Amino acid sequence: MSQTPDHTQDRGADDSPVRVTIVLPCYNEQDHVLDEVKRISSAMDASGYGYELLAVDDASTDDTLARLRDAEALYPHLRVIAFGHNGGSGTVRRVGSQRARGEFVVWTDADMSYPNERIPELVAMLDQDPETDQVVGARTQEMGSHKALRVPAKWVIRKIAEGLTGTRIPDLNSGLRVFRRDVARPYLRLLPPGFSCVTTITLAFLSNHHPVRYVPIEYATRAGTSKFHFVKDAYRYILQVLRMVMYFNPLKVLMPPALTLLGIGAAKFVFDQVRNPLYIPNNTVMILMTGLIIAAIALLADLIVRSREGA
Repeated sequence: MSQTPDHTQDRGADDSPVRVTIVLPCYNEQDHVLDEVKRISSAMDASGYGYELLAVDDASTDDTLARLRDAEALYPHLRVIAFGHNGGSGTVRRVGSQRARGEFVVWTDADMSYPNERIPELVAMLDQDPETDQVVGARTQEMGSHKALRVPAKWVIRKIAEGLTGTRIPDLNSGLRVFRRDVARPYLRLLPPGFSCVTTITLAFLSNHHPVRYVPIEYATRAGTSKFHFVKDAYRYILQVLRMVMYFNPLKVLMPPALTLLGIGAAKFVFDQVRNPLYIPNNTVMILMTGLIIAAIALLADLIVRSREGA
């Protein structure tokens, strides 16, 4: 993949500096992608911000790419990038963010579910608040498929993430957000190819103490067919939460079970000595040794993280 271009003040068709890059993943969105491009372009044209709209076609099997190509002549800020094979929404967002010229990068979807007319509002919030590094549109309702399963599953995953990061997270995997490109740049390589990329960028910011602001947004029923697979993607979300917290703060993940095992082992050792002095059962030894091993791994992992941060 090409490297991120130099952060120069490139100019668009209206001679405005490019301050905002909107990354729009497109996969089989032929029936509504032009409506989304029009909605985003109209909002940004009225905002006064210089911008570019990167519409990345992720090897669509319908006419999405052809319609985007035709639209380039009508929308001077639109740039179309075509993938030769399907890389996933995470790959699209990573490549788009790496190629971004704006100092603010916006992620959203092309399925008409997010209020993209509010993108200038979110950008202005970030622009006017130097203490904030990311603004996330927190959905006030769940409109996806498998709602009866998604809502409790997402709640559990979100609570795990909140416990591990020590931060309240109203919406862990919202697809509408804006962040500072320079702050996000070191974490782009960590993005997985699938839907959990939005979870990853949230956890990366929170784990490194980059302030994140949440703004309530309405969430509409998506147009077209959902690409979300409940079992597979929920499993990936959980793994990604644990992976990201392990990457930045392994003590949060490993030390609680280590201390729990050591506490259980110590209590059992006392009980064993009261019941049968000078005799230590094998299971007591195993519990204590397992706790010590996990604690040692946690400390070693934390040392690696600290040495990496200082490199």
